[in-house]
Amino acid sequence: MTATHAGRPVYLDNAATTAVDPRVAAVMAAYLTEEGVYGNPSSTAHAFGREAARCIEVARAEVAALMSAEPGEIVFTSGATEASNLAILGTARANADRRRHLVTARTEHRATLDPMRRLEKEGFAVTWLTPDREGRLDARDVRAALRPDTLLVSIMHVNNETGVVQDVAAIGAVCRAAGVLFHCDLAQGVGKLPTAFAGLIDFGSFTAHKFHGPKGIGALYVAAAARPWLAPIMFGGGQERGLRSGTLATHQIAGFGRACALVRVEAGSDAVRMEALRAALWRSLADLPDVHLNSPLEGGSPAILNVSFEGVEGESLVSALPEIAISTGSACSSATAEPSYVLRALGRSAELAQSSLRFSLGRFTSETDIARAGEAVKHAVTRLRSVAP
Repeated sequence: MTATHAGRPVYLDNAATTAVDPRVAAVMAAYLTEEGVYGNPSSTAHAFGREAARCIEVARAEVAALMSAEPGEIVFTSGATEASNLAILGTARANADRRRHLVTARTEHRATLDPMRRLEKEGFAVTWLTPDREGRLDARDVRAALRPDTLLVSIMHVNNETGVVQDVAAIGAVCRAAGVLFHCDLAQGVGKLPTAFAGLIDFGSFTAHKFHGPKGIGALYVAAAARPWLAPIMFGGGQERGLRSGTLATHQIAGFGRACALVRVEAGSDAVRMEALRAALWRSLADLPDVHLNSPLEGGSPAILNVSFEGVEGESLVSALPEIAISTGSACSSATAEPSYVLRALGRSAELAQSSLRFSLGRFTSETDIARAGEAVKHAVTRLRSVAP
């Protein structure tokens, strides 16, 4: 099967499976032209700006409702990466004179790992937890890592490469009992699993494009009680109650709000359908010999399937599948040829980590997509193995 004869490409890459929902795009369009709401929401001296500001607050309420939070607990950012940076750097630097110890896991997204490494260079101490071979952390291990000077724990909800789900409630309870702040990267969970974590976490970062909203807009949930512990990391106009300066992108935020409203209605049925498609894809791939499943079959994200193919290099396999939009791991790490640090942290060999593919599903993934992808991957793996030295 080639790109020329396959018809519509099969989108199984995380960024591609989450195309903007047409219903979201329709809302955004109304904010981009002179006939629409195009005013600067920071310019409230005139009616055009006030109307834009009102629309942003309507969207903020939709985003907050998805989190079971108050609208005032939502801070708009450019995405989950900025939101995580704000939570981690903002709390650490604001409280460096009191506590200088942080806790995270080796399998976190780079948006968490890199700020933590930056803080190590600034003199903070970081404890790096290693999950079990399935990728799960035990809340007791989090408790054991805490110290009198621990300020913040940062553990993600759903791993972006394997789809493993952490027990956010248990970890949150440990942090709360110890008086430690808890940040949770929610990016891969929102829209696929319940994420009404208000009251269980202090900070939660997420982004619209993971659930069919626009790229370039996200938010940080900041619990009201945690607000005094957080300071901004960028400065300027004082927007977002002083936590995130910069002119707000009204059309992006309106799309974000609409995507959240759709998720509240459709996430359950979307998840059931994706779970069935994911299971069908694994059944197809499991026919191959020497195939290793890196994602939990039960209790994981319905949108992620990670598989390693012995004797095949992952990038070569991607190149052999021009009709499929697919990745070997996180989009934020795709510029490097290094084996997945997530799989290596889970005890996989460098060879297996480098021979892995991550399949991502979304609202618009079809049974035909899954069938075509399964056959194409099996054909490519068999062919590559036959010519391997």
